[in-house]
Amino acid sequence: MNTLITGHHLDLTPAIRQYVEEKLKPITRHLDLITEIEVILALETPADKDLRQRAEINLRLKGETLHAEHHAEDLYAAIDGVMEKIDRQAIKVKGKIKEHRRESTKRMEEPATDVEED
Repeated sequence: MNTLITGHHLDLTPAIRQYVEEKLKPITRHLDLITEIEVILALETPADKDLRQRAEINLRLKGETLHAEHHAEDLYAAIDGVMEKIDRQAIKVKGKIKEHRRESTKRMEEPATDVEED
């Protein structure tokens, strides 16, 4: 699994990098299918001056990509918000995988029990 953490218009300190990696641990425990994680942290200048920090995450799975984005006043709050969003998506994908496996056993035909007795 490749993890790429980048910063746009801001310097990534070791503390921020470590904080992001700690927040990613629960998500990686949910899914084993993760091939790449891309985290983008940015400082933007939107019309709303309060929401200047942006955190974005792309989680690439086998056959699927999950994307989440969150804006906040504080960078750490933006990271927390995006991690909550991607965590919900990861749990939903994991549930679909488990449900799919469960359905296949339900659709199996039961063996015939009609035996003629003499």
